[in-house]
Amino acid sequence: MGLLTTITEAFKASTQATNRGDITENESEGAYWCHDCQERIRDVDVEGTGAPDCPTCGDGMEFERSTGTAGCAC
Repeated sequence: MGLLTTITEAFKASTQATNRGDITENESEGAYWCHDCQERIRDVDVEGTGAPDCPTCGDGMEFERSTGTAGCAC
């Protein structure tokens, strides 16, 4: 069972990483995405309110990730 134990330990280590970025300076709640262009802009990098336009195609971007969820658009 040595191989199985090694794989299990590696998986646990990868899911228990403590350094997932510095969120103390700018607490991001998600990002805006353009699904057509695959462009991403973090919410803390957007000036003003509302969704920005995609810098590539000019279409409106969509916000992804609700506060408090485990999924991350980052």
